[in-house]
This record gives sequence, structure tokens and C-alpha cells, in this order.
Amino acid sequence: MRLGRLSSIALVFATTAVPAHAGTIEITMQNLVISPAEVSAKVGDTIQWINKDVFAHTATAKNGDFDVNLPPNKSATSVLKKAGTVDYYCRYHPNMKATLKIAP
Repeated sequence: MRLGRLSSIALVFATTAVPAHAGTIEITMQNLVISPAEVSAKVGDTIQWINKDVFAHTATAKNGDFDVNLPPNKSATSVLKKAGTVDYYCRYHPNMKATLKIAP
């Protein structure tokens, strides 16, 4: 009877869904361009913002969800917390624009 109980416990663990692992997405700012300009991601993913320019940039969400400061030749990370489409830009160079499409 003990063997049956252990088999039942093993079956529960075998059929339990394992959460998907969050990913890391690199977004680069170089030569006054955000690349890629459109990114699809999921809630829980990490964005690694990389500034390859010799001057500062920001990644500033138009809806206020985030405002990341990026000194010259530095990087930063942020975790996506909610679903939706977020347009963002650089406050210092407003012509630098991009979009994040975040799925649940």
C-alpha cells in the first residue's frame, strides 16, 4: 500500500505544470537608433537596455510604466510587469522611438 501512495505522489509531480522560464531581450541604442524598434515579449521577461553611444539615452514609456536612464556605454535591466503595448522614446532624443508588445 505504501508503494501505491508513492506512485500517486510521483504522478502528481509528473503532471504538475512547470512555469515557463522568463526570457531576456536585448534592446540596443546606438547611432541615435533603438534596435529592434518593435519587440514582442511576455510579462516576466527582462529587458536588457544597452547604450552603445557616447552620450546618455533614456527608455521612457509614454504611459509612465518605466523610465530607464542609460549613461554612455552602460546598460540596465528591467522586468516587464504588465501586459499591453507600450510606446517609448528617449527623452534626450525624442526622434528615437520604439514599441514593446507585452503578452500576458
